[in-house]
Amino acid sequence: MSWASWTTAGVYTGRGGVLTVEAGVLTGDLTVHTTYIDAEARVAVQYSGASDWFTMSGSPVPCGSEEESRDLHDAVVAAVREGGGATVPTLPHLSG
Repeated sequence: MSWASWTTAGVYTGRGGVLTVEAGVLTGDLTVHTTYIDAEARVAVQYSGASDWFTMSGSPVPCGSEEESRDLHDAVVAAVREGGGATVPTLPHLSG
């Protein structure tokens, strides 16, 4: 079993925020966390400094390697910054 995780704090959402499964849209200063385990990436967000985590809509995502999950984390951070009700993006090399 292989696993890895990445956390990026202080990510400010673009207009329209991020869509979550449990809480709907979150906006403002968020922390983004991606966990790679058992060939999938799980993405969660929280208000920076808070204790509750929310599943980002579109998570989990099948992911073939730790490197791909890191690329996905970077793409998620970019999507959060863009806003617009962001969901977990699909990377071209993950969709084929």
